[in-house]
Amino acid sequence: QVQLVESGGGLVQAGGSLRLSCAASGRTTFSSYVMGWFRQAPGKERDFVAAIRWIGGNTYHADSVKGRFTISRDNAKKTLYLQMNSLKPEDTAVYYCAADRDPPYTMATTRNLGEYDYWGQGTQVTVSS
Repeated sequence: QVQLVESGGGLVQAGGSLRLSCAASGRTTFSSYVMGWFRQAPGKERDFVAAIRWIGGNTYHADSVKGRFTISRDNAKKTLYLQMNSLKPEDTAVYYCAADRDPPYTMATTRNLGEYDYWGQGTQVTVSS
């Protein structure tokens, strides 16, 4: 079993920055995993934000955040990060960390919500205008 715990959310003004963290634990090295960030605004579906291969570090970002958000990981700490810069009010959402234990070969496929086996509880990000 894998546990994911997000942290780092909060209230920030438009144009500001936040860094989200996701601490991963469980009886696995995560070496074959892809880790992802998703977000869900009130009344909307959960949307893909970014994904990264645990080994190799290949990344894939949604067009809506490309150039502003950066996904990364620290293998030794088993921690996933999402650096969010130039935040906009439309970035307001609950942000979720997710883990895919049997990921696809193509990074673009990691944007599919159904690919992921484990989810964190989410952390709220609110961007004021």
